[in-house]
Amino acid sequence: MQTATALQSSGAPPEPTGRSGAARPVRRVDHLGDARATLERITSLRSRVTEMESTRVDTEGLPTAEALAPLLPGGAIRVGGSYAVQESVLLAITMLQAASAAGAWCAVVGVPSFGIEAAAAAGIDLERLVLVPDPGDQWLTVTAALADVAQIVLTRPLGRVVPGDVSRLSARLRQRGGALVALGSWPGADVTLRVTRSEWSGIGDGHGFLTERRATVSASGRAGAGRPVDAELLLPAADGTVRAAVPVGAAVGGGSSSVLRPVAVAS
Repeated sequence: MQTATALQSSGAPPEPTGRSGAARPVRRVDHLGDARATLERITSLRSRVTEMESTRVDTEGLPTAEALAPLLPGGAIRVGGSYAVQESVLLAITMLQAASAAGAWCAVVGVPSFGIEAAAAAGIDLERLVLVPDPGDQWLTVTAALADVAQIVLTRPLGRVVPGDVSRLSARLRQRGGALVALGSWPGADVTLRVTRSEWSGIGDGHGFLTERRATVSASGRAGAGRPVDAELLLPAADGTVRAAVPVGAAVGGGSSSVLRPVAVAS
């Protein structure tokens, strides 16, 4: 840092002094240092994007959880496809789990209720997860940008989606080998999943803890094409996982039947 005297001796105009006559310090802007810091951030970001692109799962269909396979055509998530999940964040997380475990990058846009702990418990690789909880009115732009580097993008539509936006995003997903999962409605979704019935167990006569949720998940095709397909799932099971439920009345052991009933747990 130079003083006013030094600047004056070099031919620069003198800096006004205070009452004491002492030279006032001159703030020097380190443009070179700022440029270097910006370059480092850009280099780091490019390196991160390159890493994400190099680890994309190269398959015709992206894997999904075994419990959801009967609900999806071909038992997998179609590259370039779009899927709508009505309301259930846990069901949406489950859509990402298998692809994440296979090494795919996943992105979540506009879902502030997306829990890191729940995602980790479901098997989501947090090292390959990008979160943008509050993109504001730029949610579609952010979603489209992340589709360039993440193979599955989970987004909550925060505004009206027009057909042109859907077409452009679908083309980008096909080109990049990705898929979209929308939490809520999505125009032209290949499959729409919704919980049509659910029942929690674990609560007894006024006491206990919720342990697991038995749910009926219905899958309907684009524009209602085909008959809806239903599956009974534990969403979640007592251990926190999502899996197919044992049919009520299924034979267990020597021909006896077992019915899932609420189990009281002392508080």
